[in-house]
Amino acid sequence: MKPRIIVCGLGRTGYKIFRLLRQQGALVVGIHRRPIAGEATGDVIIGEFCAASTLQAAGIDQAHTLVIATADDAVNLSVMMQARVLNPNIRIINRFYNTNLGERLDHTLIDHLSMSVVGLAAPVFTFAALGNKAIGQIKLFEQTWPIQEEYIDENHPWRGQKISDLWEDKSRMLIYYLPVFGKMNLVSAVLAEQHLKVGDRLIIGTQPRINHTRKSWARKLIKIFTSIRHFQKHAQSVLAMAIALVVIILIATFTYVYAKLNISFVDALYFAVGMITGAGGNDKVVEEAPNNIKVFTIFMMLAGAIVFGIWYAMLTDFVLGTRLKQFWDAARIPQRHHYIVCGLSGIGIKIVQQLHTSGHEVVVIETDANNRYVNTARGMGIPVILADASFRTTLQTSNIDTASAVLAVTNNDAINLEIALKAKSLISRIPVIVHYADPDFAGMAKQVFDFEAVLSPAELAAPAFAAAALGGRIIGNGIIGDNLWVAFATLITPNHPFCGQWVKDVARYADFVPLYVETNHQTLHGWDLLETNLSAGDILYLTIPANRLYQLWREEQEIAG
Repeated sequence: MKPRIIVCGLGRTGYKIFRLLRQQGALVVGIHRRPIAGEATGDVIIGEFCAASTLQAAGIDQAHTLVIATADDAVNLSVMMQARVLNPNIRIINRFYNTNLGERLDHTLIDHLSMSVVGLAAPVFTFAALGNKAIGQIKLFEQTWPIQEEYIDENHPWRGQKISDLWEDKSRMLIYYLPVFGKMNLVSAVLAEQHLKVGDRLIIGTQPRINHTRKSWARKLIKIFTSIRHFQKHAQSVLAMAIALVVIILIATFTYVYAKLNISFVDALYFAVGMITGAGGNDKVVEEAPNNIKVFTIFMMLAGAIVFGIWYAMLTDFVLGTRLKQFWDAARIPQRHHYIVCGLSGIGIKIVQQLHTSGHEVVVIETDANNRYVNTARGMGIPVILADASFRTTLQTSNIDTASAVLAVTNNDAINLEIALKAKSLISRIPVIVHYADPDFAGMAKQVFDFEAVLSPAELAAPAFAAAALGGRIIGNGIIGDNLWVAFATLITPNHPFCGQWVKDVARYADFVPLYVETNHQTLHGWDLLETNLSAGDILYLTIPANRLYQLWREEQEIAG
């Protein structure tokens, strides 16, 4: 019997999860606050998410898994607690924006898995910016690998090549194989030395590389001089007001000297500075002076007070305010081969962190100086330009003409399109990656505007939630045609259906693709993996069609029984 799955919260992400699970043949029921056009009453329960009556109407007592997919962490927490009261044994997949809270709940509660839409989608945005046509991600060897599809056409370098020749490369994992004619699983194709034909499709994972490029001393010196130039440019207003103040002081000084008041230049300068700055001076200098000198002194007092007050305010803002940080950020903008991230949204800061960790230079453009991620970015040494990225001057300040890519990832779809169009109008050849929240229109936007990638976090994250709902320790997922496949790690126990069997044999009849196995403190891959006999304690990493997980789950339960 297939497990019953409840999806609570049919927003953009939740409804995508709901449809994916139903597409795979799962027994799934949705919960939403209002009716959804085209959905039958029995398939979608209408009511408050955390109400006991709503959960009971959805069959919480008999449900195997609950997927909580609303965008509100507080609501998700309430639903989780209510569900556990009604069914203490239910398995919960919980969407959390607060990843720290999610991790704490995972360690505290049994059968609770927290997942983040931002965390799942951000790597694909990063891979797209780096030039990979990623369709998903998979975690292997403590790294997140991009997953992409290789379509074998007339000009593809792999055309006519044996699939077995691609099997041994540890930096490239073969995940799935779809022949143009007939049906053959990947392991069978490898063992049969099948040749790739035009129309065949391979899903592969590629090991990411860390950029270890070191800057030359010449580039460092150029950047220092460029930084000085930028600093001088942005400090012009403060410098100009300081020059005006000095000019006023000198005018007053020379006036008193040449007015024959019997004072030295130093005394005149001392009096002028004290008079204009308000610090005080020798007032006897003008007590016996002619009336015209007194009138001149009054004028200089007023003018000096205005100029000094403005200059002092500007200097204070420059040194103690945010202006110095802005100027310093502007001075540190890379000259070439950097990535411009427009918008420090939740997904924006994740992209920044991943690019920075990979060794790439990044520039951030953000309109809100109070954004909570601004200090996080600056703490990593990343320059932040506090300006509107849709303005031509802002993009030019970020050195867009020599940048590697632009990522428009604010929380507003219209603004993201505006930024992307402005970037393309400035530099037509630059790759632009656009965040578009609505998954139904993301593909349309890419087609209409011909951007390199228009990605929807809901579209990218939903398969992972659906895969997790089907069971197992999910490490990756993807969509091939209309079929969902998942990658997961399974511990081989004495009662496991794979225990005591050869990997090459069990892979063919169970229709999965082995990735690698951890056994006796070593990792086996390639041909060694296929010739491995699985024993208790081994951990097998594999990819399998989602609809086959039910069979595996049923076999495990029957053997355990």
